[in-house]
Amino acid sequence: MRTQPSTVQLADLTDDFAVDPYSAFTALRSIGPVHHVRFPTGDESWLVVGHAEVRAAFADPRLRNDVRHSADFEDDGLYSVGRNMLQVDPPDHTRLRTLVAREFTARRVQALRPRIQEAAGALLDAVAADGRADLVAAYAYPLPLTIICELLGVPDVDRAAFRAWSTKVVALDDAEESAQASQEMAAYLAGLAEEKRRLRDAAECDLLHALVRTHDRDGGDRLTPEELLGMAFLLLVAGHETTVNLIANSVHLLLGHPQQLADLRAEPDLLESAVEETLRFESPAPAGTYRYAAEPVDLGGARIPAGARVVLSIAAANRDPARFPAPERFDIHRDPVATRAHLAFGHGLHHCLGAPLARLEANVALRILLDRFPGLAFDGDGTPKWRASLMRSLQELPVRW
Repeated sequence: MRTQPSTVQLADLTDDFAVDPYSAFTALRSIGPVHHVRFPTGDESWLVVGHAEVRAAFADPRLRNDVRHSADFEDDGLYSVGRNMLQVDPPDHTRLRTLVAREFTARRVQALRPRIQEAAGALLDAVAADGRADLVAAYAYPLPLTIICELLGVPDVDRAAFRAWSTKVVALDDAEESAQASQEMAAYLAGLAEEKRRLRDAAECDLLHALVRTHDRDGGDRLTPEELLGMAFLLLVAGHETTVNLIANSVHLLLGHPQQLADLRAEPDLLESAVEETLRFESPAPAGTYRYAAEPVDLGGARIPAGARVVLSIAAANRDPARFPAPERFDIHRDPVATRAHLAFGHGLHHCLGAPLARLEANVALRILLDRFPGLAFDGDGTPKWRASLMRSLQELPVRW
């Protein structure tokens, strides 16, 4: 095994990492699948860019999610908002996931289809007469936000504030603003949970009601106070941010590949393949949450020392030519079974619990949009404007019809 000889400066491998990380990933993969890098933000980590290595790392029990395995960990103020599934390892992870998984069964997710269709239609009704819109603001953002807020029981009047908090929480350009948004959201969720507790015996039972009841349970598995807060935070933010970007990125890619859009209109059964190809080509969540080496780990020809922070690059893995032929080409005609080998929703124990809901929302949103507006086109040259964000997130998507 080799030891990484030096730290790679990602800023030296691409003109703008936020806009084009893929050039850096291609350059790194030509050397090896695992590297010690410095991100443009100044943070240093071990970065895994090969598909096989990322997949293996997701399932490696030596790479832990709990930050207390970090060599830099000093105190117990480790959870920005509560404590959730992405910050713990088994057996705590197993317990937390089991408590929530019952709310995301295939049957329950599919039962949401009529409501998603209704919400999507209403959003398009609101802008149809205008002939143009920013699709992110008018459609891609409010649709999943509406669904997840309804699931958790967030009142209509609070959703604008939640949208602002969520955008800031995942932003990378202002750490202080992001931290402030996290604190404000935490205070709001704690108050909302207390309100649900007062109404815990009401006939209406949303997901937050169910979490509160699980927290208050006398016997068996229960949520601690910080777990209740963390789970609500995770479900609200992760439950819509990924889907927002999946919808917007899908539309942007299809409009930028007019022949494939025409093929999709002619053959509607290609829709699922189009969504999966977007998940591969422009992964909404470009990386998994941080892992920490609980002991030295040999991976991809590198030795990662104990206590090191590790970033699993989903975006890089999904464009690895060792796994996907011509990976830099967006192609909705790929073999759907092969395309589903992408890692957009992670792998193993931490595979995204909300993946079925995200897929359903994206498929419904695209079908209704394309059916409703057959003349859909870029309102402008279509040049993407990417946010400095933890997500692969468009700032806006001007379209006309």
